Amino acid sequence: MLEHTESLEGGFPDAVTHAQQVFRSVMDAMARPGTIGLVDVPVAPPAPLGIAAGALLLTLCDHDTPIWLTPGLSKSALPGWIGFHTGASMTGDKSEAKFAFVEVGAPVPSLTQFALGTQEYPDRSTTLVVEVPALEGGQPLQLAGPGIRDTATITPKGLPETFLRQWSDNRGIFPRGVDVIMTSGRRFVALPRTTKIREMEA
Repeated sequence: MLEHTESLEGGFPDAVTHAQQVFRSVMDAMARPGTIGLVDVPVAPPAPLGIAAGALLLTLCDHDTPIWLTPGLSKSALPGWIGFHTGASMTGDKSEAKFAFVEVGAPVPSLTQFALGTQEYPDRSTTLVVEVPALEGGQPLQLAGPGIRDTATITPKGLPETFLRQWSDNRGIFPRGVDVIMTSGRRFVALPRTTKIREMEA
C-alpha cells in the first residue's frame, strides 16, 4: 500500500506550469553547458531518485519515451510513479532507451551501451540523467565548445574514472552520441555531446 501511495504522490502540483518552468531551465542549461540549473518547483519522486532528476523525468518523458532505470531504481516505487505521472514505458534494453536514470552511488554504464542515434537521425539517442553526490568539490573539469564563451569549469563529485575517456569517444562520433545531465539535489548541469571536457589540475 505504501508503494502504491508513493506512485500517486509527489508529482507536479501544477503539471503544465511546473513542467514549462523546468523545461525552460533544461533548455538554458543545454544551451550554456557548465551553468547550474535549478529546479524551483515542488516535486517529490520516490527514493532513491533525487528531486532534480525526478523533475527532469516528469518534464521530458511521456508515453513515447522508453526509459531505462538502474536495478536499484527498478526495484523501488519509481516505475509505478513514472507510469502514473507520465505514461512512459520501461525498457531493460539500454539501446532502446530515450532517457536513462542513474541514482547516486549506482554504477554508470558505459555510454556506448545506450542509443547513439544515426547519421540521418542523431536525435534518436539516449539522454543520461546521472545523479552525483555533489556538483562541487570534485576534480576540476574544463569545458569548451558551443554555448561556452572561452571556457567554463565544473567540479562534480562521483563521476566514473573512465568518464573522460568515454566522453572523448562520444564526441568523436558527432553528430551521433549521447547527452548527459548531472544532477544533485535540486540542481543540475547539462553536457551536450558537442562539449569538450578536459581534466584540470586540482
